[in-house]
Amino acid sequence: MRRAVPILVSMVLLLAACGPNAATPNPTTAGGGSQPASGPPASLEPLKAEGKLFAYGFAYKTGDIIAQTRADVFKDAYPDVDVTWSESGFEDQKFLTALASSDKPDVVNMPRNKIGTYVAQGVLDPISDCVGKTGFDTNVFYEAARNDVTVDGQMYAFPEFYNTRNWIINNKAFEDAGIDPDSLDFSDWDAIAAANEKLVKKNGDKITRIGIDPKIPEFLPLWVKANGGAVMSDDGLTSQLDSQETIDAVKYTTDLVKAQGDPTKWLDFRNTWDFFGGKNQVASNQIGAWPMEQWYLNVLAQNSPDVDITVKPFLTKDGQPITLEDGNSWAIVSGTDNPDAACALVTTMVATDTWVAAAKARQEDAEKNNKPQTGVYSGNQEADQIIFDKYVDLSDMPVFEAAVKAVLDNQANAFGWPPSPGAAGFQTAMTDGVNRVLSGGATPEDSMSRANQEAQDAIDSNAP
Repeated sequence: MRRAVPILVSMVLLLAACGPNAATPNPTTAGGGSQPASGPPASLEPLKAEGKLFAYGFAYKTGDIIAQTRADVFKDAYPDVDVTWSESGFEDQKFLTALASSDKPDVVNMPRNKIGTYVAQGVLDPISDCVGKTGFDTNVFYEAARNDVTVDGQMYAFPEFYNTRNWIINNKAFEDAGIDPDSLDFSDWDAIAAANEKLVKKNGDKITRIGIDPKIPEFLPLWVKANGGAVMSDDGLTSQLDSQETIDAVKYTTDLVKAQGDPTKWLDFRNTWDFFGGKNQVASNQIGAWPMEQWYLNVLAQNSPDVDITVKPFLTKDGQPITLEDGNSWAIVSGTDNPDAACALVTTMVATDTWVAAAKARQEDAEKNNKPQTGVYSGNQEADQIIFDKYVDLSDMPVFEAAVKAVLDNQANAFGWPPSPGAAGFQTAMTDGVNRVLSGGATPEDSMSRANQEAQDAIDSNAP
């Protein structure tokens, strides 16, 4: 049973790497680029920017059409700036190595849940000066995304993508199990557990269909929030992994997995899925329901457009819709010797006009390749409204049209990761705590008490 821990961790890393911010090429869109807009985004005051700039955590050559189009908009608007892209996703150790080099990064594209750590280390500058120079209206960002990058009342980054989680229900599996997906109350944990037992399928002791996948440990904060708690204080300085709300959520979600059989065999089966292909777990009827980021709708629409799914919001126990959000952000590295060019880049990459240009390019590419697309979810509310009004037409795919509407309707109910100085250590402690329970190595109470101490130590040791 111990083997469950590394397998689950690897699955978490795989899914994180395959999100919309990953540097992995998209075979249907990479290399496309677009016809960029002329001049800086209309919503921004232009800057006199020139010289060299090193942007870490962003891939242009292997990036998808969304990444390439936005970079092209910047190059067109500021032709006198010579940008070197790291051609990689964000990695902590490599970023730290780059910071210590003679040519350190000027800007960085990093996950918002890591901002607090680098603010505490003095690596990032507040964006107030940049906002003043360009007139950027930070109110266009979703409130939860702004909170992710705000420390002591100051914003330290510009939010990029906006990933949210909702239930994806395989209607065929529910029909097989005699369950109406519209009538299952996802605020009732007893009802979810009962549905789980009906949905799971086995051939002997071999699992052939997972019932409910709670997506732990990575989505534990969502379950804890639904249970009336939080895994961390709002200021990011206090771990709450040993709270009763957290312990109860860990016990419930790990029991959901254990009710389906041996956790190791359960994970082994999940790892066989054709997650990004036409024989994915929905098309192959290998899953009942699971919470998932919204970008996966595009995977399903392009690879298995005939699947029958229902998307519903995650609910608190008192029936209120919620969702966990995250995504990358653009920040200016302290001590850059080209602050105007750095400011021009980070603001251009997330400006409304830039996002709209990228969405238009993606739509044109999708039409050229006869592929559907379910939209670009940015952290910019103004851009999203234009994108989904003008460039997303799923009228020929009513299942996905309804799914996208459900995602959009729940975006305002999002919460994110508080900007903690011990973000990386906290994540490790939380993951290890859940995995110890899954593997049978500890009780929820003992494991999360240990995890809480480890998480608090990480926070305290990194606090300024």
